[in-house]
Amino acid sequence: MELKEILAISGQPGLYKYVAQSTRGVIVESLLDGRRMNAAANAKVSALTEISMFTEGDDIPLAEVFTKIYAHTGGKEAISPKESPERLKAAFAEVLPEYDRDRVHVSDIKKCFAWYNILVGAGFTSFELPAENE
Repeated sequence: MELKEILAISGQPGLYKYVAQSTRGVIVESLLDGRRMNAAANAKVSALTEISMFTEGDDIPLAEVFTKIYAHTGGKEAISPKESPERLKAAFAEVLPEYDRDRVHVSDIKKCFAWYNILVGAGFTSFELPAENE
């Protein structure tokens, strides 16, 4: 399983693995409980490789943020996304000190840590972006 196969669906908790295309959307499997469902064609579905975080310089791909969290935690789960906003901001600043404090909200930080914990729980150890074809 590669990071490019992992999807976030707007309005749905957790992360999903792409399974197949269907006539009404895509069939996905939850990384939390393994249940399959159909994500409707009109649902906002994003691959994790397409998401990035705002920094003071250029935006940084989410895969790189996950790699930094992985290195910081030594491959263990990160801070719980249910911690206080102050603790979440402090933990995120340790991992990514250059993040844009005006454009990255606490909800974004919560989602980042929650997604990272789901991926580590699913056995991910590498968060590499797919190589681009030239």
